[in-house]
Amino acid sequence: MNHLNRILTQTFGHKSFRGRQREIVERLLAGKHALVIMPTGMGKSLCYQLPAVVFAQQTKPNTIHRFITVVLSPLIALMKDQVDALNAKGISATFVNSSLQRRERLDRYDAIKSGQYDLLYVTPERFRKMEFREVLATRDVSLLAIDEAHCISEWGHDFRPDYTRVGEIRGLLGNPTTIALTATATPDVQADIVRQLGIDCEEIKTFHEGIERPNLSLDVEHVIDDDEKVRLILATKKRHAGSGIVYFTLIRKLLEFSDQLTQAKIAHLIYHGELPRNQRRQIQDTFMNEDGHLVLATNAFGMGVDKDSIRCVLHADMPGSLESYYQEIGRAGRDGKPSACLLMYDERDLATQMEFLRWSNPDAGYYERLYDLLSKDLEKANAFGLEWVREKLHFKERHDRRLEAALLMLERWGVVTGSFSNSNVEIAAELPNELTDNVRLAEKLYRDQQKLWAMLQYAKHAGDRREYIHQYFGLPSVE
Repeated sequence: MNHLNRILTQTFGHKSFRGRQREIVERLLAGKHALVIMPTGMGKSLCYQLPAVVFAQQTKPNTIHRFITVVLSPLIALMKDQVDALNAKGISATFVNSSLQRRERLDRYDAIKSGQYDLLYVTPERFRKMEFREVLATRDVSLLAIDEAHCISEWGHDFRPDYTRVGEIRGLLGNPTTIALTATATPDVQADIVRQLGIDCEEIKTFHEGIERPNLSLDVEHVIDDDEKVRLILATKKRHAGSGIVYFTLIRKLLEFSDQLTQAKIAHLIYHGELPRNQRRQIQDTFMNEDGHLVLATNAFGMGVDKDSIRCVLHADMPGSLESYYQEIGRAGRDGKPSACLLMYDERDLATQMEFLRWSNPDAGYYERLYDLLSKDLEKANAFGLEWVREKLHFKERHDRRLEAALLMLERWGVVTGSFSNSNVEIAAELPNELTDNVRLAEKLYRDQQKLWAMLQYAKHAGDRREYIHQYFGLPSVE
């Protein structure tokens, strides 16, 4: 057994590499860059975690410091789970993010400087902090892993502005060997990722593991009302004993379906972003640790859902993009056994998604009005909370949800910090040009509309749906 196989077996508990994992690992160990596009649940994290172990066994000359791998991730809620899993395997890993108290954060900084830890998980936003950059300057970064790399691209489905600084971050770290990983990326997004990394396209190799999951049945049912959707949920769950997820766009609709299932005496869980954090965690733990549960959820449910035996994933509403849809169905059947993926399409869903696009794409005037309100009345906004701000902005349209989208973008661009739930919102910067340029914002809306159009065509597609997905993501035809 060679060195890599021994680590794979003894540390990670796998008998063999999957797909092109070994080729990716060997490329990184040779100091060469990689872009990895691999289906959810197929082992992306191993591609950087195993090299991190190998690099950590080496020591920087004339020091006691082991090399360290830095992992950029947007998923604060998952970092602890990922680090706990690595520690359980005997790998020295930690995270630094906003969930830590000041004393905890400083203790970890000291441990990093003293040479501890082989892997460090952080958000790209952490690099705004000078003290953090000074800490990392004391270590030799052997590998930079960028998880959820589609967040780099403004044309990806979960753009995060600080991800556009990855080229600068690479420079701060000494331009280490770099691997970018994602489950979904169109050809345009792939090119944008490489450009943002600041790596010559000749120096980075793309490993596209495809999106083929032959054990998943991809079905679409055209329905005319919610009663038909309920019947399909019940019938699908009856045919596929085991755990299942039903995704909804609107919390209101989710709760209506929950009432109907309760009346039918069908046990189920519910999960959405308005539940308290501890309750969401409890529901997710129940789903993960026990078999057979059906959960009704918004797309907030998914981060950290790495359960092998999910037998069905249903969409009671049409998703806004094929990227989102593919990530969500990718949670089914990770054990390789047959699993059902059912999209229920009601023509009314299109109007709902069009409204969502309007809410999630405020224009420049809206950002300016919100910023002006917070600048003038921040004390009142913190005292009276989100609904007070909404009333000031939407006194004629209280159902308008642009506020949530605008606040998220202000946070991602570093304009505001804190939260209204904690009454500690602060203004940290002026509005960036990106949020005041109506031409740029209109282009973003147009691209989102194109994604929705592609999703609609998928729902109506009469041919091979796998072939349609392959064409969308720029992959060779299904053989």
